[in-house]
Formats: sequence, structure tokens, C-alpha cells
Amino acid sequence: MTEKIRCERQGHVLSIGLNRPDKYNAFDLEMYHGLARAYGELQRDSELRCGLLYAEGKNFTSGLDLPKWAPAFGQGQMPELPEGELDPFGLMPERRLQKPMVVAIQGLCYTVGIELSLAADVRIGAQNARFGQIEVRRGIYAVGGATFRMVQEFGWGNAQKLLLTGADFDAAEAHRIGLLQELVAEDQVYARGLETAQLIAAQAPLGVYASLKSSRIGLEAGISEAVARLLPDLLPLMASEDVQEGLQSFIQRRKAEFKGR
Repeated sequence: MTEKIRCERQGHVLSIGLNRPDKYNAFDLEMYHGLARAYGELQRDSELRCGLLYAEGKNFTSGLDLPKWAPAFGQGQMPELPEGELDPFGLMPERRLQKPMVVAIQGLCYTVGIELSLAADVRIGAQNARFGQIEVRRGIYAVGGATFRMVQEFGWGNAQKLLLTGADFDAAEAHRIGLLQELVAEDQVYARGLETAQLIAAQAPLGVYASLKSSRIGLEAGISEAVARLLPDLLPLMASEDVQEGLQSFIQRRKAEFKGR
């Protein structure tokens, strides 16, 4: 991995750190590809069941390093992802991570930081976190998913207030509108994020992935399609070793030990 992206395996969790703290973790193209490779590693490794995205230093990210991205944007496209890299913004269905991602946020979290977080699944925030989807203050608009994911998660008015004004907002507001699921002290944000990721990783992996898939179908293809897929997608799970382990652990009143098969 590039040194601007720091990865560490912690049991079944892959911790992925933005590691450019001297530049407020400003997100350049090298970080984009490093993060895409880390997501690819998480997806391919069957021993890894959940990711944790965090940042080194006092800030999550000050946003895009815009001069580095301007040439790609000027061509009307995202930088091309080589084989083995997944889209960390989750905008390419065939290149989207299919495993859950938890995000731990502290300090500044601007533009790309919000969009990476919205592409993930659970967000833990420090009480000192500050947010801003400030692209309109730079002459552009958000193209990493914020324009529709904010509407989905925050509601129309909350989303447009943030997208159209580019105004900063604090952790309490982020928690109120649903960007953050939990608020903790700054020195606890990584530990709580890891704890959450490890709790997800301790569940039956096939069940977790199927639950995430079903939720996404409901959002992207509609409730009717999600309903139609519920039992057909459950059927292969019923023949898995994990279902047998879940039943036996229930009968024997013990903690289940899932293998993901």
C-alpha cells in the first residue's frame, strides 16, 4: 500500500487509515488509488469481514486536493481504476465493496470525507468533528455521491441546505440528521469504530453480506425488487455451515463461531 494509506489487519477487520496528517489528510490521487487497493484487498480476502476507515492525526480530511483532481474533472470523468481496485465512493456497481465499512471521524471532515462516509455503512464521530460539503464555494458541485445520498439519509431540506450553501456544521448537527450514528470523545473515536467493526465481523459473514445487499437493493432498485429477492437470496444461506452453527449455538446456549461458509 502507498504510505499515504495505512492498513492493518486486526482479526477479521481491516483498518484503513488516511495517512497525510501534515496536509490535513487532503485527498489526492495517490490516496484515492491507495484506498481503492485497500478496498480491493478487503473484498478479496475471505478472512476479512469488515473494514474500518479512519484517519491519522487530528483531522479526518480537509477534502479533495482539488488541483490534483482538476485534470480528471476537466475530462468529465473519475480517474480510471486499474484491475484489483474498488471504487471507494461506491458509484460503480461492478466495482463496489460488498462488505461492510465503518468510519471513525475526528476533526475536519470536508467534501470527499463526507462522501466516503456516506458510501460506507456506519459512522462514528468525535464530538469535535466539523463537516462541510463546500464544493459550491469552489465553483463546482459534489460528484462523489453526496447529491443523492444526502437526500436519502438526511431528507431533502437538510440535504439542500448543506449542498447549496456549502455551510459548515458540527458533530451535533451531523448526529441529528443521521450522518453520524454515534458521538464519542475525540480520544475514543478510533477505539469505538474498531469495536463496532469487530462486532459486525463477529456475526455470520454470509448473513451480514446478504443483509447489506438487500438494503442496497431496496434503496437502488426499489422496495418491490428487494421484497422479491428476500427468500430467493436466503435459500443458499440455509444450506451453509454458518446456519447450522447458528442453530447449534442457540440450542447449546453458547456463542456462535462463524466460518463464513
